[in-house]
Amino acid sequence: MTVKTVGDIPQIGYGTWQLLGEDARNGVLWALEAGYRHIDTAQGYDNEADVGRGIRDSAIPRNDIFVTTKVKPDNFGPGAMMPSVRESLDKLGVEAVDLLLLHWPSPQDQYPLETYVSQLAEIYDAGLAKRIGVSNFTRMHIDETLQLLGDRHIATNQVECHVYLQNLPIVDYCQGLNIPVTAYAPLARGKVLGDAVLKDIAATHNAGSDQIALAYLVAKGLIIIPSSSKKERIASNFAAGNITLSDAEITRIEALDKGMRLINGAHAPTGTIRNSHEQTHCFHRRQR
Repeated sequence: MTVKTVGDIPQIGYGTWQLLGEDARNGVLWALEAGYRHIDTAQGYDNEADVGRGIRDSAIPRNDIFVTTKVKPDNFGPGAMMPSVRESLDKLGVEAVDLLLLHWPSPQDQYPLETYVSQLAEIYDAGLAKRIGVSNFTRMHIDETLQLLGDRHIATNQVECHVYLQNLPIVDYCQGLNIPVTAYAPLARGKVLGDAVLKDIAATHNAGSDQIALAYLVAKGLIIIPSSSKKERIASNFAAGNITLSDAEITRIEALDKGMRLINGAHAPTGTIRNSHEQTHCFHRRQR
């Protein structure tokens, strides 16, 4: 299968959230074997070294693999981000990442946006990240970040997005600004598996309901980063990119949106925007 891109980011990536040790290393290996060329990790996942092992142990040249990691807010303080990113690069075994994201806005505004966006720009200018972007940013945060970055481009905004939370306020807003959106939790943590509408559409395509859920997001122009520790599931998630849905099928899936947010909490961005379906975020030891 030809690896499609959104902007210049491979559209189907392999997410590594909650994968540790050999699960992370093997998952990356299996993903690359299946055809993935986009691997997503984060400082907060505590698995960058294992992801790096998987990349090195594969037979795929480094230049053919798009590597994303994210800076956790613990490292947003003045002067803290650059050392943390150098540590991430050491763990991953790379000289630069293809994409570096701010994992979410600073919880409870502990640090002003300018403090950590300016450091992100510094890292980009130093060549340690080929692209920079954000995750879990609201429209307000996007606007402010664009002003702070000047002529530097936001490569993506990574947010929770699946058939039950289609997150149109932020998806439409970002796409209108030519900022690609990356959907995490694209399978709604497995909740799509028993969906009657998805199962009905899946039967037409000789596919699984989970594959239809992914194919829908791909059809909408989103980047997706499904995660699994099972070799067969990793391959089937990637194969979902081969499914072409009809306009009628897309309309049926659009009707499944019910604003069902799965990842939220006290550390999510606050304010009036939070009351919409726009993405917010919660804080865990290994952060989503």
